[in-house]
Amino acid sequence: MEPQKLRFGGGATDTILHPLVAVCLLAAVILIVLLPRKKAITPFLLAFLMIPAGQVLVLGGIHWTVLRILVLTVLAKMIAFRASTSRFAGGFNRVDTMVTVWALLNMLMVCLQWMELQAWIKSLGDCLDALGGYLAIRFLIPDGQAVRHTVKVVAAVCVIQGVCMISEQFTHQNVFSSFGANSPTLREGHIRSEGPLGTLHGGTFAGVSIPLFLWLWTEKRCRVAGACGLAGATAMVFASHASTSWGAYAAGLLGLAFWPLRRRMRLVRWGIVATLVGLHLVMHGPVWSLLEKIDLTGGSSSYHRYMLVDNCIRHFGDWWLAGYKYYGSWGFDMWDLCNQFVSVALTGGLASLVAYIAIYRYGFGAIGDGRKLVSGNRQKEWFFWCLGAFLFANVVASFGINYMVQLMMLFSTLLACVSVATTEASNVAVQSVGRLGKVHVSDSIGLPVPL
Repeated sequence: MEPQKLRFGGGATDTILHPLVAVCLLAAVILIVLLPRKKAITPFLLAFLMIPAGQVLVLGGIHWTVLRILVLTVLAKMIAFRASTSRFAGGFNRVDTMVTVWALLNMLMVCLQWMELQAWIKSLGDCLDALGGYLAIRFLIPDGQAVRHTVKVVAAVCVIQGVCMISEQFTHQNVFSSFGANSPTLREGHIRSEGPLGTLHGGTFAGVSIPLFLWLWTEKRCRVAGACGLAGATAMVFASHASTSWGAYAAGLLGLAFWPLRRRMRLVRWGIVATLVGLHLVMHGPVWSLLEKIDLTGGSSSYHRYMLVDNCIRHFGDWWLAGYKYYGSWGFDMWDLCNQFVSVALTGGLASLVAYIAIYRYGFGAIGDGRKLVSGNRQKEWFFWCLGAFLFANVVASFGINYMVQLMMLFSTLLACVSVATTEASNVAVQSVGRLGKVHVSDSIGLPVPL
């Protein structure tokens, strides 16, 4: 069955909206508006992560994707929010600031590159997806209970998509094709399942989520949800048959494996830096040529990923100030920016890249501060460690894929969980030292930490 087109007005000929998607969107919007703040995360994430990004309304010449409509609904709920508590747990912290700076810089630089009205409209929409989506998820996750519930929702999404992607291996049919998703493809004799998110994005989505599901499995009364999430995510990764997905999966497990060395991570980090510098000095090629050697499936585009980084470094003068829009002229297939860091650099320039890397810097810093605050409580320490492994898996995955809107929402969910967890750990620690205790402000996220 082909995707149905519903036309609104005379000029909306590009509108693509399946009737079932329209019903689901309406139901999700109603539930988001009516449900309490913490419970509204369920319809929001289920709809956002299950509806293909190609479902769109064109009104007044502007593309209103279904996902963008969901974000706007939550933002409207946030603006209308009236309560004694803050809209964002812990207030607006340094991670929030860097996400805001990065999104606004991207929008500004795209406008400067193209100097066209349509480019301005598109960049504004992209900013709404990135920044608006982040603020929406920050609003919907106000406390630790909401964090646990959110991970359960992501686990449910992985179970549904895992079943559908495994079915593609046998039927060669994508059940989401009716809603605008791609059909499965064949590479090196293997079926690459698509699901609603696509091969690379769906597999990466599942791969980076593994640490969260392992944490959920260790929580009381959450073992079943954690086990189901692990099974669904593993199925998605293997059905995608992509090196990026498997690499993200392995990176999450590797991050968790450093748990015994959690109090020696400074030494580990400097050891990694020294190793990379040493390899750069002794290798015949640059150290980033290691990307060329990563092929976990026998048919990966590893050489292309190496050339992306290499060209980006060699053409630094082209993009550092305000990004660069002619990168396709750098070589064969250079238009395919399957590297999030390269994509950020070429879209927004050096300032945007620095802001994006700062998001990771403050995220890791907040996780480290949070783990120290709960030192001695192995269960809570393990939670922070799983968040760190999740963030590390995203770093590794970013070298093989550029983050589309649904992957960015998962990344935003991670950052929101970090902010909430660190806020709660800090509040407990401050209460424990009493009014006479001394505190200082964490450099990582801007929260009070006891001395």
